[in-house]
This record gives sequence, structure tokens and C-alpha cells, in this order.
Amino acid sequence: MYRGREGQWAFVLHRLSGVALALFLLLHVVDISLVMLGPDGPFDVFLVFYHNWPFRVGLLMVIAGVVYHGLNGLRIIIMDFTSWGVRYQKQLWYGVLGLTVAIGIPVLWKIVPEIVAAI
Repeated sequence: MYRGREGQWAFVLHRLSGVALALFLLLHVVDISLVMLGPDGPFDVFLVFYHNWPFRVGLLMVIAGVVYHGLNGLRIIIMDFTSWGVRYQKQLWYGVLGLTVAIGIPVLWKIVPEIVAAI
């Protein structure tokens, strides 16, 4: 019986971050394609939306998803291609979480003042 240990959480977060990044990529492609409608098109309206604080919070989540998904993908590669990776998968996952937080602190330092200024 699977009891919700680190491996399950790593799997769930990896899938959720992957789906979220795919949806963001789809939104980004649709958004950029609006430029083709001309200078009076809806692209400028979307730019105004993107500078509001809820979208800045979404930007933080996208950055966290990219960082976590990439680092966890490297953890999966280590587990697949080394003889010791599976034995240390728990420690590797905590390392992924720690690195995600460590990379996220400078991002928060940059983006949170912009969110507060937009409110």
C-alpha cells in the first residue's frame, strides 16, 4: 500500500507543474499570436492585464513551476541512470525542494515589491 511518502509527492508535484507549464505555454502562444491582429488589436488590452498584481502572483507560480519541474526532472534522470539514485531518492527530493526555495528567494526579492506597488 502506498502511503503518500516523498516519491508520491514528487510525482504529483511534477505532474501538476508540467500541466501548469503546458497551459501557460498555450496561453503565451495565443497571447503572442494576437500581435498579428495589428496595432489596434487586443494585444494591448492583454498587456494591461498582465501588469496587474494577480498576474504577477501567477508569474511567481510559473517560475516556481519551471524551477521545480526542471530540478525534479534531473532527480528522475539521476534515479534512472545511476545505481545509487533510487536508494537516495528521498534525500534527492528534499534537495530539489531546498534548491527550489533557494532559487526562489531572489525571485521573490525582485517580484514581490512589484506586486505590492501594483496593489
